[in-house]
Amino acid sequence: MASRKAGTRSKAAAKRAQRGSSNVFSMFEQSQIQEFKEAFSCIDQNRDGIITKSDLKETYSQLGKLNMKDEELDEMLKEGKGPINFTVFLALFGEKLNGTDPEESILNAFKLFDPSGTGHVNKDEFKQLLLTQADKFTPEEVEQMFTVTPIDVAGNIDYKSLCYIITHGDEKED
Repeated sequence: MASRKAGTRSKAAAKRAQRGSSNVFSMFEQSQIQEFKEAFSCIDQNRDGIITKSDLKETYSQLGKLNMKDEELDEMLKEGKGPINFTVFLALFGEKLNGTDPEESILNAFKLFDPSGTGHVNKDEFKQLLLTQADKFTPEEVEQMFTVTPIDVAGNIDYKSLCYIITHGDEKED
């Protein structure tokens, strides 16, 4: 009886795992999944089905970046919250690609800091908020963001244009 229950439990766990992973695969078209599989295979240098720190280090080395710090690689691997197999790899890309709020939601958040409705927020005030509130940005992240942020000569951010860049990308990146 106990062995039959154990068998039932493992079948149920297998079905849950299958459902969980099948949701990841439904996020992409078959051709996209194939491209991700090819990318995963390129990164998985030792072909064991798991992306490890040594796999990442070797991949970066092949791309010409020889000085990757272990801390940076560890941070990348932490995003997987465990071993990064192909399903986890796909889920990470799904989160990254689908993780942006709709443009209207971002605009509404900016409008909270623009009570007069000018379409602008002060760069210095905004920078202070990013560095000190909620999900704090690092100074480097703020500076990186400001490289693509439309800022006028008075030091004001055109947040409508910034929202477009956040949701659609920056045409200068191409």
